[in-house]
Amino acid sequence: MSNKIIKIGIPSKGRLRSGVLNIFKKKKLKILSERGERDLFGFIKGKKNIVINYLHAREIIERLADGSLDIGFSGYDLLMESEINIQKKVIVKKKYDFGEATLVVAIPDDWIDVQTMPDLEEIAFEFKDKKRNRLRIATKYPNLTTEFMFSRGVTQFKLVKSLGATEIYPFTGSSEIITDITSTGATLKANKLRILKDGIILNSQACLLFSKASSSRSGTKSLIKTLSN
Repeated sequence: MSNKIIKIGIPSKGRLRSGVLNIFKKKKLKILSERGERDLFGFIKGKKNIVINYLHAREIIERLADGSLDIGFSGYDLLMESEINIQKKVIVKKKYDFGEATLVVAIPDDWIDVQTMPDLEEIAFEFKDKKRNRLRIATKYPNLTTEFMFSRGVTQFKLVKSLGATEIYPFTGSSEIITDITSTGATLKANKLRILKDGIILNSQACLLFSKASSSRSGTKSLIKTLSN
C-alpha cells in the first residue's frame, strides 16, 4: 500500500456512525483516537498512512467531491440530494443493509380527500386559485423534492427550508405538507401525518463512497477493495 496519506470520512454520530465502525471491526481494522470518542480525528492501528475524519454525513459528500477526502461513508439520500456537479465527482462502491430509510411525501391525517400525488396536484391548484398562495412544503431535501414534484405534475408549490423537526411544520402554520426521511414511519404517525400512497421519493441506505479524484491511486484502490469485500 502506498505511503501517501489516505483520508477516510466517517459520520460523526448516529446509526450511520455505529454501522460504519462495525465494518472496520469486522475487517479487523482497529480505529484509535488520541482523545477518545469525542475526537474528530482517528487512525487505524498499524496503518500510519490512513487518517480518519469524523464529519457530518452531508459534509462527507462535499469533501469527497472536492478531493479532501479519498473514501467516505454516508447516506445515499444525501448523495442524491447534492448538486449534479458534486454527484459526478463521487462514486458509489457499495450499498449496505443498514441506515435504511425512505424519503417520502407526508400530509396531515385530516386531509382525507388527498391519497395520491394527482390529488395533491389538485389541491396545489386550489391553493393558487382560491387562496392566492402556493402550497408550502417543508423539507431538508429541496432538490429531490422539487424533482419529484415536477415529475408527478405538481408545479404550484413553494419550498420551506426545515431547520429542525420537519414533522411539526404543518401544525405551526409554517407549511401545509412535508417531505421527510423516515425509517419506520412511526414518528410521522405519532405526529398525525401519513405518507401518500405513491409518495415515495427515494429509498436510501448507508454507502461506501470514494472520490473520483482518488480512484487511480493504488493505495486507495486497495483499501476500498478491503472495505467492500
